[in-house]
Amino acid sequence: MKVGIIGLDNSHCTIFAGMLNDPASRYPIVGATVAGAYRGGTAAFSLSRDRIDGFTREITESFGVPLYDTIEALAHDMDALLIESCDGRQHLEQFRRAARGKPIFLDKPFATSSADALEMVRIAEETGTPLLSCSSLRYAAGIVELAEPGEQLLSCEAFGHAPLLDDYPGLFWYGIHEAEMLFKFMGPGCERVRCLSHPHMDLAIGEWRDGRVGVLRGTRFGRAEYGCVVHTGAATRCGIAASEPPYFYFLLQKIVTFFATRVSPVPIEETLGIVAFLEAANRSKELGGATVSI
Repeated sequence: MKVGIIGLDNSHCTIFAGMLNDPASRYPIVGATVAGAYRGGTAAFSLSRDRIDGFTREITESFGVPLYDTIEALAHDMDALLIESCDGRQHLEQFRRAARGKPIFLDKPFATSSADALEMVRIAEETGTPLLSCSSLRYAAGIVELAEPGEQLLSCEAFGHAPLLDDYPGLFWYGIHEAEMLFKFMGPGCERVRCLSHPHMDLAIGEWRDGRVGVLRGTRFGRAEYGCVVHTGAATRCGIAASEPPYFYFLLQKIVTFFATRVSPVPIEETLGIVAFLEAANRSKELGGATVSI
């Protein structure tokens, strides 16, 4: 399967290319090869502007991936696509140009507004384009085993590193990881969010329509570890995401399976719920911690 990458300003590009294209990789994945890439990037976001040259050199020189001049040409030649642009504000326009019925994975965050997210879902339905977006933390060892499928889930607190950037919308940068873990266990259905902001921490409290409460704790101190506390009908369990095997190994396995089956392992309602949750949390911060309805 020929896979194309859109946006070379993200370290995930070289991580994925290494697992798919390098037979000597410690964690090789078969079934797909990165066969082309579109550089992309944006001058509006510092981490895109400052990193794109290095990642472009690595993916072309180390993995022999050819560059394409347009998204349209890349999408035409490939069997599936990875939209890896690190600025989620670019995803709608890139998805609009790429969507032509071939499966597409959009790296986190799916979008930085509910308006963009809903428009991408509309385009996906109109063009028959299978769509998947999620964080690698969703599949990390130490997290996935905290609750069994179908087990009664009462509440969850997801925690991890959540730095804020001057040129990116709030918790959408790294708070997306905690939100992904939270919604993995809580599912869609959050109706209200209140975010209490402190210099070294953001605490976003979500109320679900069935009365359950979920908490996102994004920290900016000490060692950055990600994890969850899950309360089920049977027990309370706590897990820390393990770094070996890498989160990305499990994620890329899911992506390649999605490319082959065209069936997303993450319901689109959940992805839309994550975007709405983070959007409401950012708005609550602006309002001094007031409750924001979704």
